[in-house]
Amino acid sequence: MTAQDIPNSRTDRLRAVGMAPSEIDAWYAAEPGDVDTYRRDVSRYSAFWRASSGLLARLPTKARRSAAEASAAEAILSTARQTRENFLKRHADSVYDGLTGGKSRFLRLDELVFGAAAAVPGLVPQQEQIAAEDGRLQRDKEGLEIDQGIFLAHVLASEGAGRHLCHAMLLPRPQAEELCAKFAAAGRLDLGAASIERHGKAVHIEMRNPRFLNAEDDTTLSLTETCVDLAILDPQTEIAVLRGGTVDHPNYRGRRVLGSGINLTHLYRGKIPFLWFLERDMGYIHKILRGVARRDELPDDVNGRAIEKPWVVALETFAIGGHCQLLLAMDYIIAADDAFMTLPARKEGIIPGLANLRLPRFVGDRIARQAIQYERKLACDGAEGRLICDEIVPATEMEAAIERVVDGLTSAGAVSAIGNRRALRIGQEPLDQFRRYCSAYAREQAYCHFSPALIDNLERNWNAKNRVE
Repeated sequence: MTAQDIPNSRTDRLRAVGMAPSEIDAWYAAEPGDVDTYRRDVSRYSAFWRASSGLLARLPTKARRSAAEASAAEAILSTARQTRENFLKRHADSVYDGLTGGKSRFLRLDELVFGAAAAVPGLVPQQEQIAAEDGRLQRDKEGLEIDQGIFLAHVLASEGAGRHLCHAMLLPRPQAEELCAKFAAAGRLDLGAASIERHGKAVHIEMRNPRFLNAEDDTTLSLTETCVDLAILDPQTEIAVLRGGTVDHPNYRGRRVLGSGINLTHLYRGKIPFLWFLERDMGYIHKILRGVARRDELPDDVNGRAIEKPWVVALETFAIGGHCQLLLAMDYIIAADDAFMTLPARKEGIIPGLANLRLPRFVGDRIARQAIQYERKLACDGAEGRLICDEIVPATEMEAAIERVVDGLTSAGAVSAIGNRRALRIGQEPLDQFRRYCSAYAREQAYCHFSPALIDNLERNWNAKNRVE
């Protein structure tokens, strides 16, 4: 059967793969056409999602499906997803309040989505369902995590629930709280993918993934966030400095590289879960921008404040993708004169984090669109690069430049620097603007993450099929 021969209607698409009319009719009859009370809808909608999963289970796994079977699977999945949208438009706050005890306790993203899977069966995938797809290539995954994106989009769209979730993600990680005393005593800590060390008034973090040009992946994220927590909470320093470590790649061996963005090899191999994107942007990058929250204060700069420090970043060699996004949350960027920046989102087939929100503030709308949608390369010492970078220095003078900038930014004390950060944020990126952006980002990135275009882009532009892990 060719693509042209595949029926268009949902009923015909299911019949085309041998499903009995009575079975299809029963599925349609179970589809809720409206919304009711929360408890009744949990029962009704969960029954429909269970029936949908049953139909999907009748088909071969994604990698083994024919064109007709793939079309039938899409009919089942898209129908179920629309009912999830309908359910959450009415009940997202009820789900969130039930899981958090009326916002009396904080849950991170993973705790929230897996809690929702237990509280409302079928709304989002269970942890076991996600684990069952471990080891599959990204192209062979069913895309169950899209439902996590839909759920989080609705939670973040709610002012009350969304603010509370942003607050939760700004709290220090438990690992950081456990390591605080150790770092306070030693003044340095090496976690492998990230290290932290005091240098006078500054605390330095080094990001490392040398085999992959310091790319970020599921092995680096929690360690980086832990170091960011420790840096911000360290009472003995006034400012934080971020650098990339030296790398192993033959073209750059021994050189410091800020980073090459997301690990595209891991992405292609199915080793980057959907939640990774939101955990990164709502976690350590947001903490760099807004600080580490206290449990009893919403850190929106109006009703409450976070604990924070100014941040300096050393841009050496290049900042590609996610590392270019990272620059946009920094207070001061020192770039080597031979360094460059790119946001190859189009070539990757994903949304470049918060860059769509932040980059236009630096370079204007047209250049931002060219950078994001047509991977325009920005030389740090070029006209557009200088709109992002505060200072361009010879690569051999980076150490001295960092020391000089740290001295300059701390000479008047930390109080005014932090106060000015807060004042700038209120005008440029208040918490509710961040929250609303993340709501749209959650849904759109989820669909991008499981799009066939993502795989095509990685194979065409990255030769991902032949890359060694």
